Amino acid sequence: MLIFDIFSFQALWSPYFLLILIALTIGYFLLTVKYRTRFQDSEPLTKQQAGLFLTAMFFLYAIKGSPLDLMGHLMFYVHAITMVLLVFLVPPIFILSIPPWLWRNFLNIKPVHSVFNLFTKPVVAVMAFNGLFSFYHIPIIFDNVMQNRFYHGGYQILLFITAVFLWWALVPPLPKEQNLSGIKKVAYIFINGILITPSCALIIFADNPLYATYYDPHVWGKVMSLCVGTAAFSNLNLSGPEMFSSMPLIYDQRLGGTVMKIIQEIIYSVILAKVFFEWYRKDQEESELSLKQPINPRPVE
Repeated sequence: MLIFDIFSFQALWSPYFLLILIALTIGYFLLTVKYRTRFQDSEPLTKQQAGLFLTAMFFLYAIKGSPLDLMGHLMFYVHAITMVLLVFLVPPIFILSIPPWLWRNFLNIKPVHSVFNLFTKPVVAVMAFNGLFSFYHIPIIFDNVMQNRFYHGGYQILLFITAVFLWWALVPPLPKEQNLSGIKKVAYIFINGILITPSCALIIFADNPLYATYYDPHVWGKVMSLCVGTAAFSNLNLSGPEMFSSMPLIYDQRLGGTVMKIIQEIIYSVILAKVFFEWYRKDQEESELSLKQPINPRPVE
């Protein structure tokens, strides 16, 4: 049975979410192009910034609006892939897509400045994000969040915001925000990689399926009703997620934990390589500068 044959276009492609992303994109280009002169110290939008923003919107739609979102309710490993991309790939792209002058004007708003000043501190950012991420994957929390539309949407928005705070120290868009040196950034990445490991290990090494969302037909039915609509789901006559995959639930779960950890490690490795390259380049520039400085001869006594 093909998933695309039984679900409606609205369930598969989330047109309302697409309209929201289109509105955000239009607003972005209006602010950064047409109305940018109304902001202090504004600069022309670069092709790189525009491309990064469109890339972020593409990934957001692919994760939360395309059939991948629906498939994440059927197979845990798909959910794991979309979740890790949402919090580890999209935030740094989004941060870099916003022009520095727009960030400055946004941060000049007093409440916003206070929130960013607190939650972008490395220790606070690490604890807030990893705490929420680990809390989300506790089975009882996961199942209850998945069964409530507002809890689910609100929690994922909150997790995305804390992911932005987490990535702020690694890809700071403003020069004055670069408060971590090369070695501190390396330590920051390693600490984050370590703190996410317990959640992945819990999922990978569990002896039984953890999440009722995928093994309990009643819970799964409630989750799917929220996803595709109660009336539409009642007409489908589905018994459970096992109809869509021949993979045993425990293997699906272990695969999800594994790909979650692997994708996170790949993204962190790319950032780590970038940090080492910048660190090396800065060291070389400082060495060349010191060699070019004239040496004052010792006075003859």
